Amino acid sequence: MLMPLIGILVRTPWGDLGEHLGSPGVVEALKLSLVVSLWALGLSLVLGVPLAWLLARVRFKGKALVRSLVLLPMVLPPTVGGVALLLGFGRRGLLGPWLEDSFGITLPFHTSGAVVAATFVAMPFLVISLEGALGGLKQSYEETAASLGASPVRVFFTVTLPMVAPGLVAGAALTWARALGEFGATITFAGNLPGTTQTLPLQVYLLLQDRPEAATSVSLLLLAIAMGVLIALRGRWTGTPVDRGTVTAPQPAPEEAPSPAPGPAEGSGAAGAVPAPKPAAHDAEGGHWPLHATVTGFNHLTLEAEPGTTIAVVGENGAGKTTLLRALLGLTPRAHADLRLGDADVTALPPHKRQVAWVPQDGALFPHLSALANTAYGLRARRVPRADARREAQAWLDRLGVGHLAHRKPSQLSGGQAQRVALARALAARPRLLLLDEPLAALDQTTRAHVRHTLRTHLAGFGGVCLIVTHDPVEAVSLADRVLVLADGRALQDAPPAEVSRHPRSPWVARMLGRNAWPGTASTDGLALAAGGRLVVAEALPEGAEALAIIAPEAVSVHRDRPGGSPRNVWPGTVREITAVGSRLRVLIASAEAPDLVAEITPDAAAELGLADGSAVWTSVKATEVTLVRL
Repeated sequence: MLMPLIGILVRTPWGDLGEHLGSPGVVEALKLSLVVSLWALGLSLVLGVPLAWLLARVRFKGKALVRSLVLLPMVLPPTVGGVALLLGFGRRGLLGPWLEDSFGITLPFHTSGAVVAATFVAMPFLVISLEGALGGLKQSYEETAASLGASPVRVFFTVTLPMVAPGLVAGAALTWARALGEFGATITFAGNLPGTTQTLPLQVYLLLQDRPEAATSVSLLLLAIAMGVLIALRGRWTGTPVDRGTVTAPQPAPEEAPSPAPGPAEGSGAAGAVPAPKPAAHDAEGGHWPLHATVTGFNHLTLEAEPGTTIAVVGENGAGKTTLLRALLGLTPRAHADLRLGDADVTALPPHKRQVAWVPQDGALFPHLSALANTAYGLRARRVPRADARREAQAWLDRLGVGHLAHRKPSQLSGGQAQRVALARALAARPRLLLLDEPLAALDQTTRAHVRHTLRTHLAGFGGVCLIVTHDPVEAVSLADRVLVLADGRALQDAPPAEVSRHPRSPWVARMLGRNAWPGTASTDGLALAAGGRLVVAEALPEGAEALAIIAPEAVSVHRDRPGGSPRNVWPGTVREITAVGSRLRVLIASAEAPDLVAEITPDAAAELGLADGSAVWTSVKATEVTLVRL
């Protein structure tokens, strides 16, 4: 690899370098090469950018074949490519006579032919680089921008293009360098006419016959250009989107960095409280938007909610929570939502016109924009003047305690700070429906409590409906008016938080709330458990009825020996895990006679019993401590 390069450097006549490069023939060939390569780059951009988008973002039959055809010139011998161009566009080719008769265009032995040959050989470098950049760009950025009100054109120019710019620039530079050095296809298709098609590589070929020293000098020039391009790109031709802030970003501020204090009555006008943003547009319009949605596809459910309602959406992984949100946004083919917000049917509207804002799980902050610009993005998309948008965005950042970070890029924020900025961006966008996908998951406990309070304060006066996907029972109880429990895309339960806490209809929800939940079938002497075993209960159900037995951990007694007395349900078991929850301990006990059981005891009781992983114990539950929920 190195020897040919060393050969050029050693054999270059350095004393005559200026004379060789300044000769009229070389200067003329260099000018022609620059013209041809720049035109080839322009054609590659016009044709290659849409083609890269098609290959990266659109599903269609025959995509592998199209990609193979696009990349074929990279592996095809250039002279064979020139022959193919001659047979396609030459005077006796398939399209050549038509081009000449209809438009007077003759490509062979013309500068335009050299441009076509260079484009044919060089454009794949642009396509493969840009396709990689587009494929590596998470679509959640573009989807979030659309949910904030940005049209597809605005999304492309303000989000997509800036984020794939490194891949585009790298592909364009490689394309230009390859076009500048094209030889085989050019000489075969366009010929070697001085001043017309004789580019610099062809000039090198001629000089080798009569003036090899001059040919070496010109070769050194082409080598220097190629190496300069590659060194400047620093490996970015692979197409992966580059986060320009990650290299120079300082260490993220700690989560407990000083921030404006919320005050005891945040947003209420009390002394020391952060002033609330000026009323949003929907407040000025006096708008209230009840939600009516019928979701079909993977999800099958109907949602109706009055303005100001907050619904917590819970369920185990794969239950369809995120799919539900994406259906309401109009972003997924898996589910379809007939959606009405107030008096407006938005079912047929694209996502950017629905006025439905969301916060995805990763926040999807635009890495090329500051926190302030991120927060103002939705307002600017709705044509709010820049100064007003930035002022309102700053107010929202202040309310969420990250106003002092307004000019930082997302790469300079901690996970919790970034999540708060993403939440501020959604709230500032003036939505009619607000969708939050685990918005507080990345926050520590102290910050989560502050942001939860701010969110609750805002939602109290919100004129629309808010859906929050969460796995945190505290969020579900403290923020939501209703809890929607999903299982396999269907609504298993839709009730106030208190009702869901008392009578959960899902084992997963019961466990999320810290309860033991055993499904079974009612029989004459109790409940036949689905996992095996039998449970004696005080409540009578019709024989054969499906039910869920709910047992609070504090109702489970733990003994080292078999207990006597009144307990009707007694099982031997083995301690599998002991964890601390506040001032108490949770003990997971496995048994061959019953499903796994969680007991909650004090540390003193655990010490008295001598509990440790692997300890043999007995557990007991009184029949009166078992709550049955009909399924």
